[in-house]
Amino acid sequence: MSLRQLHPLLAAKAREELNEEPTRIEECLRLLKEWIAVQPHLKVRTDDQWLVAFLRGCKYNLDKTKTKIDLYYTLRTTAPEVYCIKYSEPKIYRILETGAILTMPKTKGPADPRVILLRPGWCNPSDFTFMEVMAVMLFQHQISYMEDDNLTVAGMVNVVDLKGTSLSHIRQISIFEIRKLITVTQDAATTRMKGVHILNTMYFFETCFNLVKRFLNDKIRKRFQIHNKNYEEFYKCVPREVLPVEYGGEGGTTREIIDYWKRKFREYEGWLREDFEYKSDESQRRRR
Repeated sequence: MSLRQLHPLLAAKAREELNEEPTRIEECLRLLKEWIAVQPHLKVRTDDQWLVAFLRGCKYNLDKTKTKIDLYYTLRTTAPEVYCIKYSEPKIYRILETGAILTMPKTKGPADPRVILLRPGWCNPSDFTFMEVMAVMLFQHQISYMEDDNLTVAGMVNVVDLKGTSLSHIRQISIFEIRKLITVTQDAATTRMKGVHILNTMYFFETCFNLVKRFLNDKIRKRFQIHNKNYEEFYKCVPREVLPVEYGGEGGTTREIIDYWKRKFREYEGWLREDFEYKSDESQRRRR
């Protein structure tokens, strides 16, 4: 079994909140791999570190883990509108360069969740579609599943800054695509969403939000907080220590964070090339 050792505080959180017992991990991985091996329609990455992310996301309930793995890889095949960029496209680096997706390198403490800053308005809608930006975010998530124990154990907090977001951005995405995207990020994700904080809302935000809300489950819906321009209230929820300098934080400049993620993507180019082959083959699925 090849797994990173958790920080003691993070290990305690994994035990208390996710039912992770070090003595059970190897057995759970074995049972999961045995199940994967007899699924004719699934081609699944079976690295221990990767599979543990799914086990943690399902609190070590094996049946739920199997269901989530099946859904995750099925969507890789059946939701091409979400996975709309290939690992090899130069466009990935151009989207990263905009700073529209910033996964913060720092956490407040060793057992705290990862903060992810989404800024769709920073992408020119004539250059990139909203779904392309989200596809790059999903690549970041894949990398994080492999190496970010804070994200897989403590969960993530999304900060959505809508400054600069216009109707041109909104018109790029259909209801069908919204629904598929939410299925991927809510139902098939391995990580726990601990909060969503909205900044700098635009005049048509409420209409858009009411549309999105109907696809969210109750738990996620209750974790949304709208701060708009009330940064003092926002800082009570998301620590300044992890935020970019441009947001009054101490987590590095946006330039530094962008460069960090461009390096990380280059480091993972071979891994992403290999990972592209993992998906479902619906023609091989056993029908009940």
